[in-house]
Amino acid sequence: MNNIAELRHDFPLLTRAVGDQPLIYLDSGATSQKPQCVIDEINDFYSKNNSNVHRGLHSLSESATSKYEQVRDKLAKYLAVSSQEIVWTSGATESLNIIASGITQSLSSNDIILISALEHHANIVPWQQAAQLSGASIHIMPIDKYGVLDLPNALDMITRLKPAVVACTHASNTLGNITDIKRIIGTANQVNATTVIDGTQALMHLRPNLSELKCDFYVGSAHKALGPTGLGFLFGKYDKLNALPVFKTGGEMIDTVSFSKTTYRNAPAKFEPGTPNISGVLGFGAALDYLNAIDIARLKEYEQTLFKYCLSQLQEIPGIIIYGDMQYNIGTISFNYREEHHYDIATLLNSYGVALRSGHHCTQPLISELGIQGTLRVSLAFYNSHADIDTFITALKNSIELIEG
Repeated sequence: MNNIAELRHDFPLLTRAVGDQPLIYLDSGATSQKPQCVIDEINDFYSKNNSNVHRGLHSLSESATSKYEQVRDKLAKYLAVSSQEIVWTSGATESLNIIASGITQSLSSNDIILISALEHHANIVPWQQAAQLSGASIHIMPIDKYGVLDLPNALDMITRLKPAVVACTHASNTLGNITDIKRIIGTANQVNATTVIDGTQALMHLRPNLSELKCDFYVGSAHKALGPTGLGFLFGKYDKLNALPVFKTGGEMIDTVSFSKTTYRNAPAKFEPGTPNISGVLGFGAALDYLNAIDIARLKEYEQTLFKYCLSQLQEIPGIIIYGDMQYNIGTISFNYREEHHYDIATLLNSYGVALRSGHHCTQPLISELGIQGTLRVSLAFYNSHADIDTFITALKNSIELIEG
């Protein structure tokens, strides 16, 4: 797939309207749109191949199991890791909870958990729970006034504090900042800290190579990378993953059961009790095939072209305030207009068919650090176009005129 601009035709929802206006979808940070092949794969499973996995010798079950496990292999290849290091979860949130809950048992009151000020609530609250239960303390790697991680300070904190855990986002869901996690992981490894990376926003835009990054854990959600909702993954180095205690119990993750004792299978099975989201996994497999067919260099170049164009158009509007790292960014822009409330502008933009997000974006501590109540967020993907941005900018200017009266 060399002509990235043509790929938008593979996404049926992008042809719909909002009222009498064509939809301009600028909210991929919340969830990506789905190509027809993903929708077809899910429909095909339920209409032709519906069966449970790992539970039958009949043809339907064996076929479903084979296809299901092939997707685990596809994701492992996509991330450059081993299949036995991939656990299917309900999403990045559950993945982070599995990690934090498991690590809690090894923490003490002498330990430090180090997180960044950029984190999504899903990479803050589980660590607060871990600290509360273990007595460990949480320290924050700071940002500057623009919302950019203070990397020298962060690296110094890792070296000086020698934390037990370093948890950090690969790319900010609110600001789009790309974190230099390779240096953070490298420094954390020098002090034997466990590294936990939230790759939810990076999965599609950056295509991370985990063998090169050398983190202990990395998590993501399928729906941020063209796949269905309700599915995520947890990567863990096999020894680290297997050392975690079970998180939920039930069928399939069991080795032996008696009324007096239960033993569990090794990872990844020990973290996958019950009937899994089979259709979701298969749909995600189609999404991975679709992404693998796109040259990553071309995808990044196209998304960056859109990002820079949108940024330049916004910067020409007097009164627009933009936050975050505009140099290293996945294609997300958070902004406000003067002192106007982001909710009011988002409501007006919706009347023009423009779909973007407003609020704190599940990053209340970050928004507080910036000294604001929230932002408007444009989050772009390769299926957007320059025409989308032109329509958005026109709608924004019209909305501002209405507000100004």
